[in-house]
Amino acid sequence: MQKLMKIVLPMGFSAVFFFILGAQTSKEALNRATVSEAAKLFGLEFTEAERDSMLSDLESNRTEYAALRSVDIDNSIPPAQNFNPIPVGMKFDTKRSAAVVSPPQKTQAPENFEALAFYSVRDLSELIRTRKITSLQLTQMYLARLKKYDPILKCVITLTEDLALQQAKRADAEIAAGKYRGLLHGIPYGAKDLLAVKGYKTTWGAMPYKDQVIDADATVVKKLEDAGAVLLAKLTLGALAWGDVWYGGKTRNPWNTEQGSSGSSAGPASATAAGLVAFSIGSETWGSIVSPSTRCGNTGLRPTYGRVSRTGAMALSWTMDKLGPICRTVEDCAIVFNAIIGEDSIDQTLIDVPFNYNYQIDMHKIRIGYVKSAFASEYENHDFDQATLEKLRALGTELVPIELPEMPISSMSIILSAEAAAAFDELTRSNRDDLLVRQIKNAWPNSFRSSRFIPAVEYIQANRLRYMAIQEMQKTLDAVDLYIAPSFVGNNLLLTNLTGHPCVVLPNGFNEKNSPVSITFMGKLYEEATLLAVAKKYQDATDFHLRFPADFQ
Repeated sequence: MQKLMKIVLPMGFSAVFFFILGAQTSKEALNRATVSEAAKLFGLEFTEAERDSMLSDLESNRTEYAALRSVDIDNSIPPAQNFNPIPVGMKFDTKRSAAVVSPPQKTQAPENFEALAFYSVRDLSELIRTRKITSLQLTQMYLARLKKYDPILKCVITLTEDLALQQAKRADAEIAAGKYRGLLHGIPYGAKDLLAVKGYKTTWGAMPYKDQVIDADATVVKKLEDAGAVLLAKLTLGALAWGDVWYGGKTRNPWNTEQGSSGSSAGPASATAAGLVAFSIGSETWGSIVSPSTRCGNTGLRPTYGRVSRTGAMALSWTMDKLGPICRTVEDCAIVFNAIIGEDSIDQTLIDVPFNYNYQIDMHKIRIGYVKSAFASEYENHDFDQATLEKLRALGTELVPIELPEMPISSMSIILSAEAAAAFDELTRSNRDDLLVRQIKNAWPNSFRSSRFIPAVEYIQANRLRYMAIQEMQKTLDAVDLYIAPSFVGNNLLLTNLTGHPCVVLPNGFNEKNSPVSITFMGKLYEEATLLAVAKKYQDATDFHLRFPADFQ
């Protein structure tokens, strides 16, 4: 039976149209009228003769589409084309040195053991290394908190309790034997449930995949296991990485449980903020680390595109997806990032560039750009961001006004829309998209359908504009070491997700509702070391990251 569907194009499009969704390979003959109506969707006009000439090619194309659809293409299969964010002429630092982290702040276990729930990774690692506490004790404490608070927060899809206890016991035995692996040895964490873990379900937060088991470990999970970290839970994400609503409900913000935690890294941000894990792994395509980290008062790192392997991670947009840590402090992000970067011989987008982090950076030698027009505009958290500028000046850095490239950035979002529709093509054609919880216009089912009508030519043209944006960003950043921007003002968030630039988002205040607000530090490509060291200097001069939601302490 044919279905008449009304579709509204997402992300800035205003055209409304109707189409008939019938069998996968409709046999209805094409005619000039069909071509005329279809051309209106793309803003094009053709003469009657031109339309007549196209018919045989269009019929042939439709036959080829059916042939392509006859092949089962798993979500893990990438396109043959790889995105390259490297500007023309860019040179990389080739010298490698060990990461230099700051001394621990807390070297004794507290009387109330559960207070450790909000300790930084840096402090927990020292207590484990010196055997003031054991990984097993810490793991059991966090597991108890996950079981206690998940009914409120709905941040867990699967507890990996058996695996966690096994990994914790092994960590303690190794440390007792003098085999200390490093700062993550014995540290419990959670992973967004778009990362595969062997022996456990990987649901992608979506009803059609709620029983899916992928018989492999994601590269990030393997690297963290090699570092000695302990996986406590697979944490929620908005279904197929949009928002904070999954098939088990809405993940909540620990600062205000009437509110969602934002998304799509909803569970990682919520669990980290509530002290249910020591850190977590999230992902970002267009704000999925920045937004929930802001909402929940965390510190999040979105790395440069191609720094962290996505092998074993759900694909949404092959040219925009990035994996990164959500933590309590900037330096915790540096510690986790140092463990998960590097090639894996599978993900062909990876670039092996040194990460020479050193917290001892001279702020007097740093030039920080700030997006002048954004900071000068009127927006909700303006005063907090102005205070951040003043704090940076007080730290001795030079602030340099900059402006971002003026290009149709929002129009380039069709890149994400088209790639996401391709990633879940079978879901749309099978009508199993009806199983997703969110069925509003501004949700994946409608977006996937609408994106079928993005012309291949426009997708390629958007990527050509993206190339131009990369070159322009390089020119803009030549004069500074990094820059800061309001987290959600203007096009910075989408622009830098398209160009692949890294960012650190961290709290810079609390509003009148006692909800955290954030500022975003933006780095040059592959220069996370400088970005993190500068952001740490700012964070150390504030105390916003030391506040925790009262109902979970």
